[in-house]
Amino acid sequence: MFDIKLLRENIETVRKGLKAKNNQVDLEGLLNLDKRRRELLVELDSLRTKKNEANDVISSLLKEKKDPQKKIATMKDIAEQIDGIEPQVKELEEKINDILIGVPNLPHSSVPIGGKEKNKVVREWGQPQKFDFKPKTHIELAEALDIIDFKRAAKISGSNFVLYKREGALLERALYNFMLDVHTREHGYTEIFPPFLVNTSAMTGTGQLPKMKDDMYYLSEDDLYLIPTAEVPVTNIYRDEILPEEDLPIYHTAYTACFRREAGSYGKETKGLVRVHQFDKVELVKFVKPETSYDELEKLVSNAEEVLKRLGLCYRVVLLASADLSFAAAKCFDIEAHSAGLDKWLEVSSCSNFEDFQARRASIRFKGKETKKPVFAHTLNGSGVALARTLIAILENYQTPQGEVLIPEVLQPYMGGRKKISRKAT
Repeated sequence: MFDIKLLRENIETVRKGLKAKNNQVDLEGLLNLDKRRRELLVELDSLRTKKNEANDVISSLLKEKKDPQKKIATMKDIAEQIDGIEPQVKELEEKINDILIGVPNLPHSSVPIGGKEKNKVVREWGQPQKFDFKPKTHIELAEALDIIDFKRAAKISGSNFVLYKREGALLERALYNFMLDVHTREHGYTEIFPPFLVNTSAMTGTGQLPKMKDDMYYLSEDDLYLIPTAEVPVTNIYRDEILPEEDLPIYHTAYTACFRREAGSYGKETKGLVRVHQFDKVELVKFVKPETSYDELEKLVSNAEEVLKRLGLCYRVVLLASADLSFAAAKCFDIEAHSAGLDKWLEVSSCSNFEDFQARRASIRFKGKETKKPVFAHTLNGSGVALARTLIAILENYQTPQGEVLIPEVLQPYMGGRKKISRKAT
């Protein structure tokens, strides 16, 4: 939930931040609702104090065997006033919360202001692959090698679903096992295997609801959502909890399938593996102290980059501009791998710092030693990394003139020692 205290204390900062995200909110109207609510709360507190005082007087009168009826009438009048104000407060709180739940996080001061045209490439690693032959796309390679069957996947589930087979299925499994091993053994993450279905509170806590409801798969009979990313269940592990300060930072990584409806709105990009309704991903999630969160963001990006380096894939890191940030993010770096066949940069990871935005919505706090009271943690997450676009980059960048695909050396132990994928024998 957006911090209304910030709005009260610095409306211009909030106004500027929302404008940078191309978001419009009636801030004055929101403040008026909040002002009226606080006025009523003051009135309620006064009436409750008077009611308690009247109750004490009645008790004394009864002990002294005096007539308390006049004071009882006064207390009843006060109680009626309280009963009349409490519903007003509740109604105002609901109106305020309905507005606040739709207010996005504000961009960090280091984020460029503007849309996609203001995104900034901060570094590149490697060089786009060059061939002395015309490289095939991953679609052509996958079909020729018989490792992905797009037509049968459509028969089973509809468009933009994928059926991996043979070395395609093995390569997919090799990738997420390799990534989990790197993050758990070398980067200090604890592995989690969470549910793939979550409730409304979980989706609201991380900011997917209500903003992105139309992109989610919803099971109405069970009131459950298929997860769009492991960020949702993993972040919500600590929802409504107060963590000991010494437990921070907490690093979790998780493999999950991810489910999103978005593929249908991107035209030509829906072909092949570029945008699909179901894909695999290894997620990285952090719970940290506020003062360390931006250092932790840099480490998070580095953890994701390490995967691509070991796979030998050319990539670039892009700092997103304010209007290109997600609803919940204060700052985000996208990592894009280059695909030789498509000749495109494909996003394979988004690494975000949400500051205390998600923690407020999900009530994730830690008890600080200095403050002696619960403080909202900062949450971060990023793909470490996502499939199927990483698979696209491997197929297209490791192809040979013979139409085979070489397997990156780090993946060979996960693929039974195979060094390449060849056409199926006929």
